[in-house]
Amino acid sequence: MEFFCYHRDRPGSGKMRNELLEAHWSYMDGYATEMIARGPTFADDGDTPTGSVHIVDLPDAAAARAFAFDEPNYQAGVYRDVLLRRWHNVLGRTMWDFPGGRTDGNRYLVLGLGSGQAADLAVPADRDELIAYGPLLSDDGATWLGTAVLVRALDPDTARAVLIADRYAAIEVHDWQFGGRPS
Repeated sequence: MEFFCYHRDRPGSGKMRNELLEAHWSYMDGYATEMIARGPTFADDGDTPTGSVHIVDLPDAAAARAFAFDEPNYQAGVYRDVLLRRWHNVLGRTMWDFPGGRTDGNRYLVLGLGSGQAADLAVPADRDELIAYGPLLSDDGATWLGTAVLVRALDPDTARAVLIADRYAAIEVHDWQFGGRPS
């Protein structure tokens, strides 16, 4: 089962986040074979971390909750909240398989939160710019709750346009970068 996990930073937790960086990476290294995508989000200044995205393939919801809530930054109070949802990997690949590479262009996390009839289930035409794409689902996987996308785009407005705006209660766009240990 695939899960989307977005830990949002508590304001002012940057120092603690930096102190726990190695513990965070080591924890995530333990999930290397289950990882579909990972990486931090940033404030508009492009430098201040605001959260951490992880998309993982785990056996069940209990394993996903353990993954999200045993994470060292969560345990230490770095995060203010956690969005954890079932997810479906529509692209069928990991971020490491993204043909655009790790560094060229601007990268964004786009979260469309909604309810009712599912939207954006089909992959958009410009598939080559998508790093990860899929619906957010209820715990049982039966109900559509939105869409999560990692995308390379010119700017936040272009990233937002990946989703059909009037089908969502809210669409968030966050600067994002490929995660993991620096090479």
